[in-house]
Amino acid sequence: MYSVLRLLAFLVPLGILWFFFPIFREFWWLAALFAALIGISISLLFLRSPLSDASRAIYAKRAEKTGSAPTDEDIEDAEASADRDATDANGTDSRNAA
Repeated sequence: MYSVLRLLAFLVPLGILWFFFPIFREFWWLAALFAALIGISISLLFLRSPLSDASRAIYAKRAEKTGSAPTDEDIEDAEASADRDATDANGTDSRNAA
């Protein structure tokens, strides 16, 4: 829904600039630039809550999808703690002391 609103925030000003200001028919790139600036302004002012809703939904889906898999940091921390446990109080490595 947010993407549709963002597209409308761009396309409506672009259409208005093309139909009501004939100079923008010749300079289409300038009309697109102004429509983009107007669309960004409209998005910042009026579409903040749909953006927050979309961001929360994306975050929830990603957290649900990757919630059970260990991260690289978890694996490295587990390996570092195993290395510390393998080293005895004298500072020697008990794994290589055979």
